[in-house]
Amino acid sequence: MSLDTQSADAPQAQSVGLVIGAVAVTLLLASLGQTIVSTALPTIVTELGGLDHLTWVVIAYLLSSTVVAPVYGKLGDLFGRKIVLQAAIVIFLIGAVLSAVASSMTFLIIARTVQGLGGGGLMVVAMTVVADIIPPRQRGKIQGIFGAVFGVATVVGPLLGGFIVEHLSWHWIFIINLPLGVLALAVIGFALKPKPDRVAHKIDYMGFVLLTTALSAFVLATSLGGNTFPWTSIQIIGLVVLAAVALAAFIWVEARAAEPVLPLQLFRNNTFLVSNSIGFLVGMAMFGSITFLPMYLQIAKGVTPTGSALQLLPMMIGLIGASTISGFVMSKTGRYKILPTLSTAVLFVGLLLLGMMQLDTPDWQVAIYMFLVGVGIGPVNSVSVTATQNAVSRSLVGVATAGTTLFRQIGGSIGVSVFGAIFSSGLAAQLGDAMPEGGGNAFNAQAIQALPEPVRIQVLEGFSAALHPVFLTASAAALLAFALSFLLKEIPLATTLRKEPEAEIEAEENAAAAAVGV
Repeated sequence: MSLDTQSADAPQAQSVGLVIGAVAVTLLLASLGQTIVSTALPTIVTELGGLDHLTWVVIAYLLSSTVVAPVYGKLGDLFGRKIVLQAAIVIFLIGAVLSAVASSMTFLIIARTVQGLGGGGLMVVAMTVVADIIPPRQRGKIQGIFGAVFGVATVVGPLLGGFIVEHLSWHWIFIINLPLGVLALAVIGFALKPKPDRVAHKIDYMGFVLLTTALSAFVLATSLGGNTFPWTSIQIIGLVVLAAVALAAFIWVEARAAEPVLPLQLFRNNTFLVSNSIGFLVGMAMFGSITFLPMYLQIAKGVTPTGSALQLLPMMIGLIGASTISGFVMSKTGRYKILPTLSTAVLFVGLLLLGMMQLDTPDWQVAIYMFLVGVGIGPVNSVSVTATQNAVSRSLVGVATAGTTLFRQIGGSIGVSVFGAIFSSGLAAQLGDAMPEGGGNAFNAQAIQALPEPVRIQVLEGFSAALHPVFLTASAAALLAFALSFLLKEIPLATTLRKEPEAEIEAEENAAAAAVGV
């Protein structure tokens, strides 16, 4: 294998397999860090108290991991992947240990923030490492497999968390990260070479601060709006204004920075802009589906929390299969434009069918709908990462890869908040006085089963009806993503690693556009 050593992080050919394995373990760590906690939260609250701060255990990780993603991407471009990835793993493991020994909800929230500061770099830098050692044409199948790893973690995380809490204690959901993290750390230390040159870089500190401020305010507004505070409250309005002002200042600073943390030239790149717009919309649909499907299964179908996780398997099978197959298609053909078009069309159909579910919809039909949603989601991330890395110069691979993660996470954050607001308002309108005592917070299978039969049926029908606009809104986002996919200009995936100047990239984009008549 001929490896371009511009980044100088490339290992020897015989170490490539080790690096890919270490990257897979790293991605599994990052994914489990987000998914394994959910089923343990009730037990954690019982032991530590602080029910009113429960959502912050999730928000803390989401917030910190989102805001540092582009920072890690830029640092990897400047100083090399090895040292940055090792630092991210160490920070993640420190956060895991602190979470495991937490004795109060406040301490746990702080620990999860630390864990997120590391977790934000795991996925970004790990996927960028692949770009340093694998040519784009072969990279497609690797990214497809990594997409499957993410899908597995989405299902295994809640199941593993529930099993650990039931048979051990909630502390072990964090301790389990340690052996995986140490293994990844050791392999990366052995297989990856450090960047040999010590070129002086001008760090864009102001860009870091402004981007972190804008993203923090935005994620907090979308996470807390409609839940902790009303959307029209001074707190949420203030966060939105802060995010807008910080974003405007960030754009002004980046246009003048010598080495910007998020180069504005990326937004003039068709592949980066279109694929990340699609990823943003699919992220909305994905996180919205994952959030509300278990609720539908538990409330409307009466299954247990563990059972609802198991019944999500059709969606994950579709996601894993489609992600893997799309990766192999990219590697075989060197083409990718058709994949997001087909997948978003399937996603639209699946979400539309979910939006028409009734209480008496057979389980096998629901399984088919979820499978279609999984098939629609699966290829998008692997395609966007592979296409973006192929369309930018090697000096921008890290920050461009971070952009794909950033847009998907922001889309998910907005999706959960917006769909939550739609569901809550729809539920209140459907049920009125029939709402269980305690409102939406008391809306669970046990409370509903205790209601008189006529009221119970009314509540279940109202619940099912309130979910319709959630999935229909998600299907509208998928339809918009489908329309955007036609704007994507295809640059055939390169078969060798090479350093490409932006002018050459632009020339290839123009040639590809002329070839397809765009």
